[in-house]
Amino acid sequence: MTSPSSAIPFDAPYDGDLSADLQLALRLADAADAASMARFDAADLDIQVKADTSPVTEADLATERAIRALLEIERPDDGVFGEEFGVTGDAARQWIIDPIDGTANYLKGIPMWTVLIALAIDGVPRVGVASQPAIGRRWWAATGLGAWTDTPGGAPRRLAVSTVDQVSAASASFQSISQWDEAGKLDQLLRLSRAIWRDRGYGDTWPYMLLAEGRLEFVAEFGVKEYDIAALVPIITEAGGRFTSFDGEESIAARSSLATNGILHQSFLSLLHAD
Repeated sequence: MTSPSSAIPFDAPYDGDLSADLQLALRLADAADAASMARFDAADLDIQVKADTSPVTEADLATERAIRALLEIERPDDGVFGEEFGVTGDAARQWIIDPIDGTANYLKGIPMWTVLIALAIDGVPRVGVASQPAIGRRWWAATGLGAWTDTPGGAPRRLAVSTVDQVSAASASFQSISQWDEAGKLDQLLRLSRAIWRDRGYGDTWPYMLLAEGRLEFVAEFGVKEYDIAALVPIITEAGGRFTSFDGEESIAARSSLATNGILHQSFLSLLHAD
């Protein structure tokens, strides 16, 4: 078990105060942004290949170390689950970290990569921060405290998903054709593309944030780990959307994800699982 499972719905209320945890998550993101940007687009960036054939850079490792170092000071009793250094502790409070989501973009000098930081309590992601320092953007949320993003030179703006209520008027991101092909879901992808208004493969964290901002109505992908999606859950749900697996399960361990504006969630599930 890498992360505690829970039967609690993602949008269930939380009776504690998450303000301090959210502020800490934002400070963790500050430290992670500094560590990751220090080597972004470096000509001599060290790149290795992990056992699962995915790339890892020196920046991935340095960024996760920076987050863990601060957590060791600020929350020594909490558990941590990071992509690069695994699980430490078994607490019901677990910080889930993807130091650089989109490493393939990072190592190519493409600025669309994200630092993802979440706090799951009893298996439910309650705090989430998604930071894209290369483009100067950040999104954050905590249960009961809303979902927010920064605005250039202005105050934070509260996020809200769209009110589109017809599949035929919806805009979707499918991540990549190869991902759906490997999952054996090409027929469903074609069915989706024919039913909606517009489809694009934006990729990684970015489309989820577009959904939270009300610019998309659907995002789905396969082969995701807990650290790929935990931070996204509270941002989507606090913006008014819904987040499940491709099969409708509310779990970050299901290895798939389907996020919508909420209004169309069941319609998309029905469309994708039609006989």
